[in-house]
Amino acid sequence: MTAKTVLIFTVIVAVLAVLAIAMTIRAGVKGKGTFTKGRTVGTVLLSLLLIIIVGTNGAIYNFNNIIDIYFNKINMDSPEIKQARDDAKDLTEKIESEGIVLLKNENNALPIQGKINLFGYSSLSVAYGGTGSGAGDESNNVDLYTGLQNAGFETNDELKTFYEERLTEKTGTDIFHLTGGDYNNYEPSADEFTDDIIDNAKSFSDTAVVVFSRSGGEGGDLPTDMADKVGGTAGKHYLELTDNERDMLDIAETNFDKVVVLINSGNPMELGFLDEDQIDAALWIGNPGSTGCNAIGSVLCGEVNPSGRLADTYAYDVTANPAYYNSGDFEYPNTDSLVQTQWFELEHYLYLDYQENIYVGYRYYETRWVDNETGKCDEEAYHKAVQYPFGYGLSYTDFVQKITGFENDGTTVKMDVTVTNTGDVSGKDVVQIYETAPYYVGGIEKSHVNLIDYGKTQILEPGASEIVSFEIPVEDLASYDWQGIKADGGSYVLEAGTYEIKVMDNAHDVLDSKNFVVDEDVIYNEANDGKRESDVTEAINHFDNVSNGNSITYVSRADWEGTDVTERPDWKDASEEIIDALENPKFPVDDSDEPITFAKNGLTVDGMKGLDYDDPQWDKLLEQLSLDDMVQLTGFGGFATAEVSSVGKYKTMDTDGPAGINGLVNGASGIQYTSAVTLASTWNQELAQKLGESMSNEAKVYGVSGLYAPAMNIHRTAFGGRNFEYYSEDGILAGKTAAGFARGTAENGIYCYIKHFALDNQETNRENVCVWTSEQAIREVYLKAFELAVKEGNATAVMDADSRIGTDWCGGSFALNNDVLRNEWGFKGMVITDYIGDNFKDADIAIFNGCDLMLSTLGEKVTDIVLDNNSGQQALRKACHNILYTIANSNAQELSKSGLSTWVYVMGIVDVLLLALVIFGLYKVAWKKRK
Repeated sequence: MTAKTVLIFTVIVAVLAVLAIAMTIRAGVKGKGTFTKGRTVGTVLLSLLLIIIVGTNGAIYNFNNIIDIYFNKINMDSPEIKQARDDAKDLTEKIESEGIVLLKNENNALPIQGKINLFGYSSLSVAYGGTGSGAGDESNNVDLYTGLQNAGFETNDELKTFYEERLTEKTGTDIFHLTGGDYNNYEPSADEFTDDIIDNAKSFSDTAVVVFSRSGGEGGDLPTDMADKVGGTAGKHYLELTDNERDMLDIAETNFDKVVVLINSGNPMELGFLDEDQIDAALWIGNPGSTGCNAIGSVLCGEVNPSGRLADTYAYDVTANPAYYNSGDFEYPNTDSLVQTQWFELEHYLYLDYQENIYVGYRYYETRWVDNETGKCDEEAYHKAVQYPFGYGLSYTDFVQKITGFENDGTTVKMDVTVTNTGDVSGKDVVQIYETAPYYVGGIEKSHVNLIDYGKTQILEPGASEIVSFEIPVEDLASYDWQGIKADGGSYVLEAGTYEIKVMDNAHDVLDSKNFVVDEDVIYNEANDGKRESDVTEAINHFDNVSNGNSITYVSRADWEGTDVTERPDWKDASEEIIDALENPKFPVDDSDEPITFAKNGLTVDGMKGLDYDDPQWDKLLEQLSLDDMVQLTGFGGFATAEVSSVGKYKTMDTDGPAGINGLVNGASGIQYTSAVTLASTWNQELAQKLGESMSNEAKVYGVSGLYAPAMNIHRTAFGGRNFEYYSEDGILAGKTAAGFARGTAENGIYCYIKHFALDNQETNRENVCVWTSEQAIREVYLKAFELAVKEGNATAVMDADSRIGTDWCGGSFALNNDVLRNEWGFKGMVITDYIGDNFKDADIAIFNGCDLMLSTLGEKVTDIVLDNNSGQQALRKACHNILYTIANSNAQELSKSGLSTWVYVMGIVDVLLLALVIFGLYKVAWKKRK
């Protein structure tokens, strides 16, 4: 029973229902006797029941996708699914083993073997991942005790029992929990550790392994004041040790010869305590997912040599940067919001000023203390601020990296880096390539260093070497001139001067470098040196209203003292222009647009596979879509895409997937992979691709065509609730990781929705918040990951953010979805909203501005604003083109040819029986009238 069949049947039955009621009323008026009255009443009741069925059929027409998904439950015990899950578990352990970062290892304290004491409430309550859409099924995960025992360790059962007796059930670890993580801290107080427990532990082993965990989740950022949290202290934030944790660490430091700390967190904690001499070694383990605890044991015992590198800067004080002071809750007090979000009604319109400009993460820390004249860093000031730089990580062995080949033809820098294992243990190493571009005071803003590429070696035995080669487009070294310093209207500019290409151990420490000189400015626009090779059209300013719209004084390295932010700014009023734009969204109707045409050309979606997006056959296929087809296809995109029989398109199924398959409706539940930040910390693009292959292989056996993944927004501050679900503070690391994932899903014919596009970097007020920043920051920091996922990963699906870019909801930003994504980068495919349960996220606005599909299980259809003019119909047809292009160039059709569900047959039989009863009733009434 197709949706169209249901619609036709509903119309027929509705007509019969009206006829039945009319005739029975007439019969009741004209007829006489008890028999006539009883039959009349019975037929009226039957007709009323029929009306209910009509309504039900109408609902089925609208909601058949989600109903079908619900009744098509997945058989989780099938051999194919079991094999896919087993393969995924193996890969999760592999990712964790390469994502673990060795932070400290004094006197080769690690690796260790034998007996160990596990301290810390988190030793039993591991943060395997986060909550919300990035959650995963934790029910069968390998716990830390099991993981260590699998690696050959003996663990202290008495300490385990001590924590088990105090264990509180985890809350909010599922996808439905959308209010952040469980930010309470349940570490027991020091006085609960009796002398017997400590003495027995000392007798058991002289080694204490101490575990500290922090969790995050969708819907809420990490607390900056723990006053109202269990185990918290007023004035302390969540990323500091609590008083009980500090006391417990003191117990370990005082009583044990060797102390090893495990940091189980997707957010950068304040780790100054690791500098203490009593702590011998420390590992950052991220979020290990289903089987990652096996990898933790393998690293601790030395079976695996840690090769991960940090994806974020670890500062001694995570609140001492300009982005922190401009994050959180900011409102326009002079506005009265009319917006109802999914969760609450807003009192005022909201905003965020990204006042730090491009200076977020290491771009701030690595530039803040550099002298503009000499390029030298004030090392004392820097090291007071930064404990572990971006890209930091140690190994159980030693490596030497040297540039052994370097040439620049003006277009491409070709570079060979020879990596040699000079130590005594086999292992992998990461090669990090950064640039230092010429900076001119008062000119285009530039970070002192920028990551431009990276690679990872295979396992190198002691004494062995490997050459890691790079080809870096020179255009990638250009900076975006949003202020028109070099060319009006904005453009990428490669300024004249000396460029240093550096092989670095991390964002701060240089291992080797080469220089080259650019003799004169290269301006990448049509009026000067032509567009960048990687772009389809030239990059020009598309966000002047965002850069200049909220009266921001941006941070500048030309004047740190005058522009750096050291305290939280006061709220400010919205201008009349901002209020008008918020309350009066524009619909770009063009009276010159031609009407669309309709025809029956006999084409199907299956016949479009492999055809170019602009192939004339697409126009013929699209002519077969009625307006109603297009309304249904674009309006019902909640974890599915709708059936369209006129072009032979089947209904398809999508699901959440940043950390594993999360079937909200059909029960499909994949294994829990490591969190995204753990994957990024491998600095291994091949592993990212293998993750895409593995997750899409799971999707295939579940019948899923599309994944709401990867999530790839920037870690703007340490307190982002979904930092675990996002890769890094750096767009290059995030983008290349995402590109690998996208290539991997495509191997199995699955499309992935790269999300959340864009500038969605905190959970507090994430919906409807106006984000303001410079176009340079937009392009160089916040769009960079998406750009690489499109250009290098060939992603064919995008999910827009809940936030606004300036005053435009991201799903309604023509500049974002069309000017940059499609026209400039060359993206081909569909764009979906995030869940569209809020009244500011509107289907009409979306369709007019390049967002094609509404993520709504209940439907969010376009209205006459779109349907009653040529511009709207053209935009609607283009949206359908985008959706069908993605579907055609995937395995969605093959995964969806499973026939009708049982519930459809049952519903059809019920409908036929009721229709027969009504016809019989009509016949009896008509017969009685004739008699």
